[in-house]
Amino acid sequence: MILYPAIDLKDGQCVRVLHGDLSTATVFNADPPAQARAWVEAGFHWIHVVDLNGAVQGQAVNAPGVEAILHAVSVPVQLGGGIRTLADIERWIEAGVSRVILGTVAVKDPAVVLAAAKLYPEQIAVSVDVRKGKVAVEGWTADSDLDAITVARRFEDVGVAALIVTDIDRDGTVMGFNVEAFGAMADAVSIPVIAAGGLASIDDIVRLKKRKGVPVAGAVLGRALYNGAIDPAQALRVAA
Repeated sequence: MILYPAIDLKDGQCVRVLHGDLSTATVFNADPPAQARAWVEAGFHWIHVVDLNGAVQGQAVNAPGVEAILHAVSVPVQLGGGIRTLADIERWIEAGVSRVILGTVAVKDPAVVLAAAKLYPEQIAVSVDVRKGKVAVEGWTADSDLDAITVARRFEDVGVAALIVTDIDRDGTVMGFNVEAFGAMADAVSIPVIAAGGLASIDDIVRLKKRKGVPVAGAVLGRALYNGAIDPAQALRVAA
């Protein structure tokens, strides 16, 4: 299982928010590249970056911060937030992003995802952000009428590298993973699933690893990592 430490960018700073609400932001580091280097020094092999302002506005807002992270570390970076067009995707892949995450456009214009996956095999991920059973869009400010598995199945066998499944109801709460929900998605589709939202302790990683069925491929670490509830070295040992 791959662990992805999160760097969520709001107004150029590394923050954590509750349920995606930008007004609840807590700043953990005003220097995104320094934070990225810290996660690499702690032993992580990927970085998960989200442009929170961009997700709401539908275009890149924290591009300088993302570019600084890309220059600061040599590990692969996956990036989401406000990426809506093939031109956006091309720009970020040329800038050095290893995997581009598409959320809103996967719901509203899935043809963009299909085209991107064909152009950039294994470099496109789909973000499936779930609130009360339905997939949210526009930086989680609006809901669709689609359930998570319906959205995920649109992208079977088209070359999508991963599904990043976020439990919005638990995101930022440190309530613990909804292991059954993530497992149900892993069992329902052939695309590797990365779990996000609510991670509270090492025990969540243990429970994800132990569940029967198709293995969950990865997990995003957020607030519990920043506040010290999770020790990076221990988490990486358990995940491996």
